Formats: sequence, structure tokens, C-alpha cells
Amino acid sequence: MKPRLLQDWIAAQADTRPSATAIVAAGTRLSYGELEQESNRLARLLRAAGCRPGERVALLAPISPIAIVGQLGIYKAAATYVPLDPENPVSRLNTMIDSCGSRWLITAGVPVSLLDRLLETRAGGRELVIASLDRRPLHRGRHQAIFNIDDLAAYSAEPVDSVNGPDDPANILFTSGAAGTPKGVVITHANVIPFIEWATAYFGMVATDRVSAHSPLHFHLSSFDLFGAAAVGAEIHLVPPELATQPERLAQFIRASQLTQWFSVPSVLDRMAKADAVALNDFPSLKRVIWGGEVLPTPALIYWMQRLPHASFTNLYGPTETTIASSYYTVPECPVDPRAAIPIGTACTGEELLVLDDHLMAPPAGGTGDLYIAGAGLARGYWADPERTAAAFPHHPHRPSEWIYKTGDLARVGDDGQIYFLGRADEDVSIGGSRIETGAIEAAVNAVPDVIGNAVMTLAHAGPGAATICCAYVPAAGCHATPAVLSAALGRLIPDWLIPTRWLCLDGFPINANGKVDRHRLKEAFATRTDPHAAHTS
Repeated sequence: MKPRLLQDWIAAQADTRPSATAIVAAGTRLSYGELEQESNRLARLLRAAGCRPGERVALLAPISPIAIVGQLGIYKAAATYVPLDPENPVSRLNTMIDSCGSRWLITAGVPVSLLDRLLETRAGGRELVIASLDRRPLHRGRHQAIFNIDDLAAYSAEPVDSVNGPDDPANILFTSGAAGTPKGVVITHANVIPFIEWATAYFGMVATDRVSAHSPLHFHLSSFDLFGAAAVGAEIHLVPPELATQPERLAQFIRASQLTQWFSVPSVLDRMAKADAVALNDFPSLKRVIWGGEVLPTPALIYWMQRLPHASFTNLYGPTETTIASSYYTVPECPVDPRAAIPIGTACTGEELLVLDDHLMAPPAGGTGDLYIAGAGLARGYWADPERTAAAFPHHPHRPSEWIYKTGDLARVGDDGQIYFLGRADEDVSIGGSRIETGAIEAAVNAVPDVIGNAVMTLAHAGPGAATICCAYVPAAGCHATPAVLSAALGRLIPDWLIPTRWLCLDGFPINANGKVDRHRLKEAFATRTDPHAAHTS
């Protein structure tokens, strides 16, 4: 059955295989039948409480079975799901709640103190309707508190009639804009469904799969974790968030769960490689390793492919604004050269990637350009923000009635026809008329044996060609990889003018809420030289 709405996959599994396990978390299991029934009850409760179709409902929760019930219940109430990260400052949470015009806030698994602080900062602001999916007394005060999880039992578990359609918003996912100002990306049901259909077919996913759910709910990759599994009736294994920084425990989780599909941001894969947490022929059940969201250093990929010759490895690329992923590249064989660039590949079915110059024309063969994306996954722009929507979503150069999305990334089309990511456009500076490709510098630094990770960025200065190349790096344990040593090693790999002139040696990289290297904080550290994590600088 082709779904009209995202929740249709859950309903289909509950109808044909109600006792099949849907979610596994912390030793507990929730079947597809239970997931369907509890989300139906929540939808009915929300409607009875006055939640109208199209309203934005914010969910403040870490990933958990009950949080997924909350997500599905919001869909079934014909509302728009707005996931919020509990790790965000309360001022930012309130900014997101207000910017999408939500009057509803559902919480699950967050400290009461967090909710209290959030509500205290809303003095004089819009009142919220508060609900809890926990079993504890509700916060009561100026903001209306309506139910907790015990109230669900009073409502029918029968299917809820759909009153919305595929082109209605499913999610508003917030990303950071300039100066960290949140942008609410509007994703419809019809944006998500084509990618799920492509991915499940391409990866050959089946009901016996056991897939990881490692992405936090506010991160767009989490949609693949949940609905990729639900589309085929597979098990979804929720990864405890704290394991992201504990490589050995994370490896044990993969073994104990007998996962067949592992999907995470590259920072986690890189961290596990650096800790040597994966044994030769480890994870015998694992069939697929998938990553997306940032660049996976080639030395880390080599590490994983050498240890898991039985698994396939696929790089997915796509920003939030184009829904989960827009391109893919499955690595055909283990790279030999640690400096080899891994492409982001070719477009997924229904997607289109374009490398264009400032005039929206294709650059010369092999030339660098801005990367644009068009196709089925293209978001409806930013919620209530026509100015930023118009800036990021210009008209298609060949089909003026359609939009394309300017990713802010630089890319080129290789001789092999594959697309290669070259870094962020805001890092696009040149020295002496030659363009700096930070990705190529990072690949060279990664090839130095004493370095287990690095991030290269530029600091632009006034005047043409005035820029400083900076490199933050983490040395291998027991090694003395000084800037002088690294500069000498790089002199044998890249031209002298590409060698960084400012260095920052770290014990570990700062990580953002999505599990990626926090490049914004690193750039601030270079600008201010006050990073408290610095082991030494030069």
C-alpha cells in the first residue's frame, strides 16, 4: 500500500502484524499494535482538548518510545509536529515556540525544572497549553495544563480518520541561521515519503531488519530511522544518547542488539575508529553502515571497511531543507589512499543536484560551483519567513515555475560523473587568485599518522585575497604532533600556500546537538583564542 501520510506505515503494520516489535529501548519493547493504539488515543485526546488541524504542536523530549507515540499522535490529530531539543537554552526554546506560533507544548522525559524555567521566561508572553506524557503531577500556573499519560486510557484506540493530506505540513524542523537565529523548515508528508520508498528499496530493507535510531528527534535524519523501519515492519532500536561519546559501550550496543543497519553522523563513526572499538569481523549481523550530515574522514572509512568486509558503506547527503537526503554513494571497495575524496554521489530517485555558478549556469567541466537541489524532497520554505525563503529558494534555471534550494555548499562534478563536496561557501575564499578547498586540506591532515581528526576553516580579512587558513586537530595518544611537525608533513602532500598558518590542538572536538563537530565554536575559538578545551595553540 502506498501511504498518503507518514502514519499510514504504522497503521499498515499494526493491521497485518500487530504483535511484531516496533521499538526496542532500554530492555523494553513496543509492538506495532501498541504503537498504533497509543498514538490513536493521543490523537483523540488532542482533538478533544481543542487541537485544530494544521496547528503546530511542540514536543519537548529526548528520543524514547513515548516520544515517538507523541510524534505519531500529533500527526494523527492532523497537526504539525515541532520537535524541540531539551538540551537547548530555554531562551532558544521559547524563540522556536513563538516563531512557529505554537500554543501547544507536550513534554516527555524532561526534568520538571526545565519546564519551570521555560515557563518562567514567558512572563507576559503567549500562554501555552501544557501536556505531559509522563506519569507525574502536571505543572499548573498561568499556563493551562491539560493531561498526562494516565489520561490516554479514557480514549478509544480505534483508528483516527485523516482530515489532512500529503501536501500538508508534517514537521517544522528548526535549523540555525545567521547568528544562530532559528529557521523553521516546513516539511510535508509528501516530502518524506518518496525518500523512504527509495531508501527501503535501494537498501533492500526487510521486516527482519534491526535498525538503529541514533539521531535525536529534532534532527531530520530521525525520519529515516523511524519510517524507514516502519515501511517494512523492521525493529527500531533506540540508541541511548550518552553512548555517542562512549565508543566501547556503543560498539557493545551494536553487538547486543544484533543490528543489521547502522546509521549515524560521521563524528560517531570517527570517534569509534579513533578508540579502536571495532574488532576484525565485528558485528556479524550488520549489513549496512550509512552516514550523513557531515564528511566522514577517509582514514575512518578505511578503518571501518577493513574491519567489516561483510558490510556495505553508503554516504548520504542532504540538508534539512531537502528532507533527509538527496544523493547517495555506496563505496565500491576500501580506499587505499587516506587522502582520497569520497563523493556525495548521484541524486536519489526524484531528486536533482545542480552545480551552478553565480549566474545559475553550469561551470566549466570539473569547475567548482554552488550546490543546489531540486525535486520531491524540497521543503516548503521557512515558516512565516518569506524573506529568508526567497533568498534560499530561487527559481529553477530550466523550469522557472519550480524552486531549487541553495545549500550553501560548494561542489564539483568529477570525471566519474559523481558529485564531490568541497566545503561551505561561507568558507569560500581565495589566496593569490586560487580558491581554497578546505576539504582537500582536511584530507591531507587526516593522512598524517599522528593525527586522529581535524577541522579546517578560514578567517577572512579585509582586502582581496586576505585570509588565514586555520586547523583544529586532535593528536593520537602519546604523540607530539606540533604545528611545526604537521606543517612539515603537509609540505609533502599539498602546496605550501594551502598549509594552515594557525593551529589549535585539542583533546577532543566540541560537538553540537546533532552529534556533529561544532565548527561554529571552533571558528570562535580561532577568532578569540579562548577555547577552554585547547591543549595548546600555535
